[in-house]
Amino acid sequence: MSTKKATIKDVAREAKVSIASVSRVLNGLGGVTAETQDAVRKAAAKLHYVPDNAARSLITGRTHTIGAVLPDLFGEFFSELIRGIDLAARARGLHLLVSSSHDGVEDAAVAVRTMRGRVDGMIILSEFVDGPFLEQNVPSDLPVVLLDSPVDNPRFPAINLDNIAGAQAMVKHLLDTGHETVALVTGPAGNYDAQEREKGYRAAMGQFAPKAPLNIVAGDFTEESGYRAGRALLAQATRPRAVFAANDMMAVGCLYAFKEAGIRVPQDIALAGFDDILIARYVTPSLSTVSVSIAELGKSALLLLTELMEGKGHADGPHIRTLRCDVVARESCGAQQTNVAPKHPPALV
Repeated sequence: MSTKKATIKDVAREAKVSIASVSRVLNGLGGVTAETQDAVRKAAAKLHYVPDNAARSLITGRTHTIGAVLPDLFGEFFSELIRGIDLAARARGLHLLVSSSHDGVEDAAVAVRTMRGRVDGMIILSEFVDGPFLEQNVPSDLPVVLLDSPVDNPRFPAINLDNIAGAQAMVKHLLDTGHETVALVTGPAGNYDAQEREKGYRAAMGQFAPKAPLNIVAGDFTEESGYRAGRALLAQATRPRAVFAANDMMAVGCLYAFKEAGIRVPQDIALAGFDDILIARYVTPSLSTVSVSIAELGKSALLLLTELMEGKGHADGPHIRTLRCDVVARESCGAQQTNVAPKHPPALV
């Protein structure tokens, strides 16, 4: 036996307000009192009212959905990033549509074009996205926020991690702890984060250990590449005293390679990563890392996007904002557990 679906008229009758007031509350248009908003939401919940999104979109011209295009959907970093975006979106009555672009620039273009007309705004994190790509694939009236992007265009505001300062701080910390040589396991070629973290490594080594040789081994941000890099480092004629992996997943791979070879961490070789994913504190030994508030990165992107969607713009602030990173020293680097603040701007500037 079917139950009759509640209508907006039913909600208005239950809340003892006009249909227009219900519409304004449910569509987030404002112009009603807090008491009316509370009454409408309670009535809608009591009646199990579900808005007709298709009809609502025709009326408001909005889908109440935002899109996120990411390089991949696998791994703790991206799951935490999606969580941050989704929680902030839900709090604002928005739905999240997610796609990936890991197979190249055409794949990224398809992901972006597929979302056109389905979303009110878009968050994009992709190594394949540059200025010409955005101009070609993003409608001029669609708000977009970029994450970890070198694009410097006021039309496309970006929120970036302070990768250079974070990497510099970690390498300096390893050197200050007494490790005279530090090797880097870098990320995939062409990846903006990987490039910036390598710049931080080179700058710190040049400033704080100018006589020590640079030692850079290729990786691609996966555990498997970290494992291969760990084996390659152990095969070198002179083993480095410390290893800085450009992300935690590669550091975990290195750790396994070292344990497999009977190399003790940190007694024989120190190890550190970047990102501070959840597993970093639970491996043995616990992993020293550069801490990034991944969920906060997603939340900040969503908040900036909603400002653009509401027409507030971003003229009052820089179009590139930087999210700070902090060194967290745990067991794997051989130093007492602590937080080491790198020299960089405040939390989000």
